Amino acid sequence: QAVALAIVRIRVPLARLRMGAQCCKGDHPDHGGALSLAEKRGATVSPNFGQERKDENTTPHCDVDTFNNIIILTDSYKVTHHLQYPENTEVVYSYFECRGGLYKEVCFFGLQYFLKRYLVGQVVTESKIQEADEYFRQHFSHPRWGYDEKLFNREGWNTIVRKHNGYLPVAIKAVPEGTVLPWKNVLFTVENTDQECFWLTNYLETLLVQVWYPTTVCTQSREQKKIIMKYLKETGCEDVIHKRNHLFKLHDFGFRGVSSVESAALGGAGHLVNFMGTDTMASLVLVKEFYGESVVGFSIPASEHSTMTAWGRDCELEAMHNMLIQYPTGNIACVSDSYDIFKACEEYWGGTLKDGIMNRQGTLIVRPDSGDLPGIVLQVLSRLESKFGSRETRTGHKLLPDCIRVIQGDGIDINTLDAILRAMKNSGWAADNMVFGSGGALLQKLHRDTEKCAFKCSFAKVDGEGIDVSKDPITDSGKRSKKGKLTLELRDSGYVTFEEGSGDPMNDILMEVFRDGRLIIDQDFERIRHRSEGGHVEDMRQQSMPAEIAPQHVQFDPFGSNILMLTDSYKVTHHVQYPPETVRVYSYFESRGSEKYFESRGGEQPEICF
Repeated sequence: QAVALAIVRIRVPLARLRMGAQCCKGDHPDHGGALSLAEKRGATVSPNFGQERKDENTTPHCDVDTFNNIIILTDSYKVTHHLQYPENTEVVYSYFECRGGLYKEVCFFGLQYFLKRYLVGQVVTESKIQEADEYFRQHFSHPRWGYDEKLFNREGWNTIVRKHNGYLPVAIKAVPEGTVLPWKNVLFTVENTDQECFWLTNYLETLLVQVWYPTTVCTQSREQKKIIMKYLKETGCEDVIHKRNHLFKLHDFGFRGVSSVESAALGGAGHLVNFMGTDTMASLVLVKEFYGESVVGFSIPASEHSTMTAWGRDCELEAMHNMLIQYPTGNIACVSDSYDIFKACEEYWGGTLKDGIMNRQGTLIVRPDSGDLPGIVLQVLSRLESKFGSRETRTGHKLLPDCIRVIQGDGIDINTLDAILRAMKNSGWAADNMVFGSGGALLQKLHRDTEKCAFKCSFAKVDGEGIDVSKDPITDSGKRSKKGKLTLELRDSGYVTFEEGSGDPMNDILMEVFRDGRLIIDQDFERIRHRSEGGHVEDMRQQSMPAEIAPQHVQFDPFGSNILMLTDSYKVTHHVQYPPETVRVYSYFESRGSEKYFESRGGEQPEICF
């Protein structure tokens, strides 16, 4: 079901022509919840801050990361698994792989975030054990049989506190992030380093398997990069690739279309492995905090429908002119389908404002945001060419002047991207005329089975004897798991996973990245990008860390502490795009529905549970 946030009503005194945006005083409640966090970080707080708050019992939500307890970051049934292994189990060794899926080449990314965010440091304490115990006592209680005291392995977690000072006794080996390799290869392995904690390996599965998400986003984003490069070459635009400008051809619009801020950060970072254009600010925070790179993604000033329709239908030309005034140089994007995209292209951009665009230092990028694909793109290109002209590339494809381009951000996924570029090529248009934006399809319209990601036990040691372990269901051969200790090696034929200890450990590409609560290797983002483009998979041991990574990564929520960053980049520029003297903007959220869904239900009115 399509959802949207739209503008409803604006109050705008039009008598003066002075730019400004101001929220009406008293329209929203005091946000005193930030007080404690500000105090913690040494901020100066006004004595009167929060005085208007009536409810003294309100707990500030930003003070504590309520999910920062490794004991409850698991599937409930795993709490009971310590009782199910064979007696005298000493070691459990498991691995993660992509068993198949839509894309045969997998670009591995995201494990380091989970290690630093959730596993590094003293993550087990007596208070967290007590908190988990209280949850499990209620969660597993039964009205007839009550609660079984042995379900929760409290003694096992106490062992981690007593023997390991709360550091997790596991070792994790992984392929270097950014490595591109065929599906059905091992990507990382996990095993316990303390025999008393054999149960811990697969207890961590739930959290670690979430690496499927950044890996899948990164993998699909890379496939779209391959499509864009293909059509750039086929339509005579190789110079775009040589100048590295193709890295800005697929822009991340996905922040609002994902399930959480953390998803936006993880998925957005996965996209940034392949591209440099993004409006998902959370991804920049993640890359800076967890991969040590502060400048990895870029954006430009751009309008949205609220800043354009706030001027009214009769003043759309003034709204567009204002964009050129506010941003006299550089690249800007302007949504142009609020009323009539063709009139906007021919009469406004290509008419009244044409000279300003032609003489401006920078590129105006026109954004249609509705219409059938790929037809609307071809129509917009033709209307703009009729006013601005074009030149031919070496392959004879038409290319608009450098001052004008088009961005298509509505309905873009990997299939429509290919369809649009194919239609453009067949209609004589060069691929460099276009930039694409992708939102929900880039970061949300995928799942764990897109690449069939799985975490399975392949080896155990019981009573001092090693056992090669696997599953092989007769009902689905595709779910056969690997057996024994694994190595990943690069042979003449490519990457190969060797099972049952048959490989050569000296040639193993898997490197130990985590041991006993400490990060062993800290991978930087630029090397990850280099690997994703086919760069050499170097020995990561050259990137060794000090014995212990700074613990702040597991002490606070890195994404929820600054509301200014929790937005799309282009919104940072919107305050100068509204009409002069705007004093209030009122918007609403709805589920707009889907005609196809409505028809599939035989005309039955769908219901939304908010």
